Amino acid sequence: MTKIRYGNVNVDGLNVFYREAGRADAPVLLLLHGFPTAGHMFRGLIPALSDAFRVVAPDLPGFGRTDMPARETFTYTFARLAEVTERFTEVIGLARFAIYIFDYGAPTGLRMAVRHPERIMAIISQNGNAYEEGLSEGWNPIRAYWKSPSAANRAALRAFLSPETTVWQYTHGVTDTSVVSPDGYSLDNFYLTRPGADDVQLDLFGDYRNNVAMYPEFQAYFRKHRPPFLAVWGKNDPFFLPQGAEAFKRDIPDAEVRFFDTGHFALETHGDEIAALIRNFLQRKRRDSGR
Repeated sequence: MTKIRYGNVNVDGLNVFYREAGRADAPVLLLLHGFPTAGHMFRGLIPALSDAFRVVAPDLPGFGRTDMPARETFTYTFARLAEVTERFTEVIGLARFAIYIFDYGAPTGLRMAVRHPERIMAIISQNGNAYEEGLSEGWNPIRAYWKSPSAANRAALRAFLSPETTVWQYTHGVTDTSVVSPDGYSLDNFYLTRPGADDVQLDLFGDYRNNVAMYPEFQAYFRKHRPPFLAVWGKNDPFFLPQGAEAFKRDIPDAEVRFFDTGHFALETHGDEIAALIRNFLQRKRRDSGR
């Protein structure tokens, strides 16, 4: 049986919690989670890949078991999340790695790739967007807050933080909801009820506009560096449309794109299939590169 290790590391005064498995000398796959979840979303993927890879899944600041410092002392922006995550990789000694980017993990991981392209071995995007055509109308309330960050528009976004909305994110677009474990969304809702967590998430909703502003920079990185790229996409995602997955081919012509008949949290319903695709993809790319 796979032994998953759980650890905490001090990253410039911030306690970062992470999960990992696999040999220390194996090729590294860094798993970056999204909203409103944490590294526990990879509870199935980690053991499925750890025989061939060293798999590392940190909780981002403000999520899961990583510290959630007060907003007065920590600015909750995606630039800051990327800085902490980059430093996390340095502190635990990851020099070169593939990244799995999901939802919020996409603007986090892609900032890291832009800053240090030499560290990125490959990218797997699971409903991790980098193109405006990938944004659905589900973003309209958040876009309204970007245009007018009023108290009323901020308050309207609290609906995204309700327990019912979390469950909906897991089950929308899923053909058989009985296969979706309640463990993930129940734990997400537990973390969302911590004092101060709501304003942390609302700050990140507001800052997401800076991710969209960086899309051209992400796309320029794709064109210049052509990282080996695999998109695995729940095609019924209410937030990130299939057009966003297809758009990667525009800048990385040999990008591989696969769709699954499921929603946003595709690992909940198609974890085995996605794990097999990732294994095959990374092993092929390593053989092609001679590493």
